[in-house]
Amino acid sequence: MILFKTKEDIELIREGGKILASVLEQVSEMAKPGITTGDLEELACRLIAEAGGRPAFKGYQTAVDDSPFPTALCTSINDEVVHGSALPPRTLKDGDIIGIDVGMEYPFKKGEKGLYTDMARTVIIGEVDESVKKLVRITKECLNLAIDQVKPGNFLSDIGRAVQTHAEKNGFSVVRDLVGHGVGYEVHEDPQIPNYEIKDNSLDNFELKPGMVIAIEPMINMGKHRVQMKHGDWAIRTADKSLSAHFEHTIAVTDDGHRVLTNL
Repeated sequence: MILFKTKEDIELIREGGKILASVLEQVSEMAKPGITTGDLEELACRLIAEAGGRPAFKGYQTAVDDSPFPTALCTSINDEVVHGSALPPRTLKDGDIIGIDVGMEYPFKKGEKGLYTDMARTVIIGEVDESVKKLVRITKECLNLAIDQVKPGNFLSDIGRAVQTHAEKNGFSVVRDLVGHGVGYEVHEDPQIPNYEIKDNSLDNFELKPGMVIAIEPMINMGKHRVQMKHGDWAIRTADKSLSAHFEHTIAVTDDGHRVLTNL
């Protein structure tokens, strides 16, 4: 079931989203050769706490019997698509790329429930070749093109089509096993937001309406689209070991278009 947000909800989500954008900006600026994912995690946790928020991913469980996710950040390096844990720490080196994904509940007060935002970006560490720069650039462009499709009367298929067309036109592939999602009252809500074209008559092809808040997050691979997860490891990797990039924003559908809730 899709949970529509009030205008007051959206204003509070925007307040938290602006804070989260500042956190991700500072964490991204710290990401350089010699820095560890543990260093990034420590900074993110401190900044979120100082702002009156709570890391949304730390302790998150998809089911009651699942192990809780151990860190505030997902730090996914090179062939890791998403969900790389920041701990135990790994050292970043020249030529890496790292996807940094962070969510926050805000405001966080004992006995009260806040609202959630979610965002991500891929950061280039040191010097990389032009093909890697292109992967990161095109993935960010895919997100922006998807956001352009967010307006009342459009459908989820318009979002997925925009991502897939731009990625494949530039020689990359779109991950199919992982998608975006609704967000706000919970970390993950309906609907799922595919980054690939779905049929216009699909039951999953919802119309965009004011009050919907969604997290759009293209995950684009340099090689094939297939991914895999190893037992005992949080990270989901490309099956062919190719590099992967990831960008994400939380977006509200408004009466006259959309509003990006996770920017500065």
